[in-house]
Amino acid sequence: MKYQAPRGTNDILPIERTKEKAFEVHRWQWAEILWWETVSQYGYQEIRTPIFEDIDLFLRSSGETSDIVQKEMYDFYDKGERHIALRPEGTAPVMRAYLEHGIGNLGHPTRLAYEVECFRYGRPGQGRYRQLHQFGMELIGSESPQADAEIIAVTHEFYNRCGIDELKVSINSIGRPADRAAYGEAILKHLSGWLKDQEAEEQEKARKNPLRLIDTKNPKLIEALDGVPQIQDYLDDRAKSHFEGVCSYLEESGITYEVDQGVVRGLDYYTDTVFEFTTSALDEKLALCGGGRYDELIQQMGGQPTPSVGVGIGIERLLLVLTSLDLIPNPDAPDAFLIAATDDARKPVRDLARLLRSEGYTVQYDIDDKKMKQQFKQADRFGARYAVILGEDEMRENTYTIKELATGEQTTIPQDQLIEKLAQ
Repeated sequence: MKYQAPRGTNDILPIERTKEKAFEVHRWQWAEILWWETVSQYGYQEIRTPIFEDIDLFLRSSGETSDIVQKEMYDFYDKGERHIALRPEGTAPVMRAYLEHGIGNLGHPTRLAYEVECFRYGRPGQGRYRQLHQFGMELIGSESPQADAEIIAVTHEFYNRCGIDELKVSINSIGRPADRAAYGEAILKHLSGWLKDQEAEEQEKARKNPLRLIDTKNPKLIEALDGVPQIQDYLDDRAKSHFEGVCSYLEESGITYEVDQGVVRGLDYYTDTVFEFTTSALDEKLALCGGGRYDELIQQMGGQPTPSVGVGIGIERLLLVLTSLDLIPNPDAPDAFLIAATDDARKPVRDLARLLRSEGYTVQYDIDDKKMKQQFKQADRFGARYAVILGEDEMRENTYTIKELATGEQTTIPQDQLIEKLAQ
């Protein structure tokens, strides 16, 4: 039987071992380094949570009418008959850990960041997988519009460091539950003619969460939404003031944005500010990430009212863009492959490898006592800059023969000059 990775998942492999360059592991490592460099400069500390949780955590946070809960969640009963779900998104587990361990007792605001695997059962496609990976940030304990602007600014900084220049930042405010309830009624009234032609299940979902109708790619629904009232007309003074503050701080930071009434996000826990990043760098509008404020989530999970804001960044989508734009540099070549030209040279080669590694160099040598020709083949596969050859003549004269593998140029140097040669 030939085994394959499950549909919608990917193996992340060494360079040139995968057909899809975006899944070469050095590309992931490069993005991960940039991510942690960026968020740590803003004071975000890493948090790691389990890959599975009690399903009720996601029912409470994501909302029972969300597509994640109704269609996409991987859930099962374990051997203790506990109803468990694989993590479909990063925020809820972080908030659970925040409450369970009293992280907020250390003072506010709390800045947390993470890199997680998530699982969603949906139709796989480019940039859309059943096992997906996310970078994320949560800023917990501040109701200031500066917190919203900071999350957007850090995200913007990260994409800039990655080299993505053609960024579009779309923001909106969806207010608080009372604002959304009033606006939802306006949406349902506007779409009453369209809704009556839909299946009963779709009508029920629309009534439970009318705002999700705004975030659609259905051409007929988009047409029916023409002329729908704007949510800004249903926000109270507090929500309007907060949103104006966010816009002001973004302008102060030099971040160009647009207010887009179609940005509502798909999870029930969002309040006030919501945002999305897209790019047209590949000649098409491509969503990169999304986030927003969720001031009521921690209270819904049993904690005290705690204002919070965050973002989730899809890593696969990011890497597909970066690879298409050729923005990820190739990894540095290993320094040397050490070749024993005779059996007597094998122990000195092992000793030399230990010395060079202690000096910080990346080296390999043959461990199977192969002949020189096979050792050179290994050196080529290793991708080393140099082959360092040690044979009878070299041991007698205290030298090494250095071959630059890219050009074939070969020189002989005293043994005490090897580290200087590699440093050059």
